[in-house]
Amino acid sequence: MEPTRFRREVAGWLADNLTGEFAAVRGLGGPGREHEAFDLRLAWERHLAAAGWTCVGWPVEHGGRGLSLDEQVAFHEEYAASGAPARVNHIGEQLLGPTLIAFGSPEQRKRFLPKIVAVEELWCQGYSEPGAGSDLAAVSTSAVRRDGDWVINGQKIWTSLAHVADWCFVVARTEPGSQRHHGLSYLLVPLRQDGVTVRPIQQLTGTSEFNEVFFDDARTSAELVVGEPGEGWRIAMATLGFERGVSTLGQQIGFRRELDDIVAEAKRLGTYDDPLLRTDLTRARIGLRVLRAHALRTLGRPAGPEVAVGKLLWAQWHRGLGELAMRARGARSLTADGAELDDAQRLYLFTRADTIYGGSDEIERNIIAERVLGLPREARP
Repeated sequence: MEPTRFRREVAGWLADNLTGEFAAVRGLGGPGREHEAFDLRLAWERHLAAAGWTCVGWPVEHGGRGLSLDEQVAFHEEYAASGAPARVNHIGEQLLGPTLIAFGSPEQRKRFLPKIVAVEELWCQGYSEPGAGSDLAAVSTSAVRRDGDWVINGQKIWTSLAHVADWCFVVARTEPGSQRHHGLSYLLVPLRQDGVTVRPIQQLTGTSEFNEVFFDDARTSAELVVGEPGEGWRIAMATLGFERGVSTLGQQIGFRRELDDIVAEAKRLGTYDDPLLRTDLTRARIGLRVLRAHALRTLGRPAGPEVAVGKLLWAQWHRGLGELAMRARGARSLTADGAELDDAQRLYLFTRADTIYGGSDEIERNIIAERVLGLPREARP
């Protein structure tokens, strides 16, 4: 379909459907705000699914719409521009689903993809551990074959939305004595079982969308390893590539809205008259154009080291935006109305984590240095 016509179709559907009870979810959710109206946002996403607006970039044979790259860009941008709420099924739709399409068995695709499309099962990502944050190759969670199952022991941390998820894709060490990226496997593990404990972690914002997840003889079927045992590193890296795909353009629309709100607040309070603040706000708008240009330049390419560049760019930019929000509000930023933080304060506090989660800046710079610039590998103990 012609891109402009398709944009009108998406925008029209959203305008017609973000009404009634769903009008209340406009602008809700997202990093640091996942607690907002979760049940209603879940109902909204199932409403999207019933109308065929989930998994729009997946192939038709796997339940998607098979949209072209241009159409996917249009969908994600119009979705964000409409003020529709943050998605609750992002991890299943944008990370696991494409991974199963690329590497899963026919049985795994048949079992899991339809429920992701229908938003009937929610997923979380079991990568980071207390001793292995962004260094995924250092994971120590183990899994052994026993009585037709994988038996899993260990701990994951910073597991986003584990407290509402039904399943977790877990990177575990399945070859005793193996080191680094060797001997890892990518397992699909049900969370609603006696061997799994999910413990929310309270954040600076006072909310708890990150979690610790403990596996104590937790089990999953032997067939629920994606790819072959020992291929977990390769598949986990592919998942990270899918994570930084076309949906980042919708993320940038949200960033633009946050910047616009900060500028409006600065003008209302008079802090926009400060030439230094005004200059930095202008630089932020230029930086946002750079983010978009980089995202468009790399769309459709096989995932490679350039995804590290994208993460560095948006994490640094967004963290700086949180600081600008505080400067725009001046001394008012230091006080809260009761126990509740306002949007600017929540933005500032949560963006402290932007340069850590999803791949820390240190790790991303190492990837760029070693794989793009050809510099020597960082010394490791």
